[in-house]
Amino acid sequence: MKLVVLILLLLAGILLWIRTGQAGELPQLGQPAPAFRLPDQKGTIHSLSDYQGRWVVLYFYPKDDTPGCTQEACLFRDDLHKLTALGAQIIGVSVDDTASHAEFARKYHLPFPLLADKDGKVAAQYGALLNLGLVKFARRYTFLIDPHGKVAKAYLKVDTSRHSQEIIDDLTRLKGNTQ
Repeated sequence: MKLVVLILLLLAGILLWIRTGQAGELPQLGQPAPAFRLPDQKGTIHSLSDYQGRWVVLYFYPKDDTPGCTQEACLFRDDLHKLTALGAQIIGVSVDDTASHAEFARKYHLPFPLLADKDGKVAAQYGALLNLGLVKFARRYTFLIDPHGKVAKAYLKVDTSRHSQEIIDDLTRLKGNTQ
């Protein structure tokens, strides 16, 4: 009986640790999005200010070349013409390095920047960092940032099979388009 109680307490502690392993708070809607400056899969540095005047779909994902992350990225790729027609720039971010991003982008022909947030600082600024001590991951969160650099929408429960279309629908609505 003591062993069962000990195991339950240990599991509860692990779950609490995982839930509180998020560094930083979520940006608030209508507030300026946290600035960033990170290299992409080609080594090019990107800053949020580079995209002023455009909508930005800043999506955080856990790991290159895993099933959910691949599905999400490939659907953004497949819908890129619709997203760019709405004035949006897609930017992926994970804690993987630039070499991993380069291979992922090459393998799936991803034509948008994948930013390497190796230390997790940007993910933490967006409340997306899951820090388990020795292992860090970005949570699957997306932030829609308006042309003025403010957070217009946050997606904290992402269904990778329909997320790209969800972004298209929301951008259309936010821009007042009737497509």
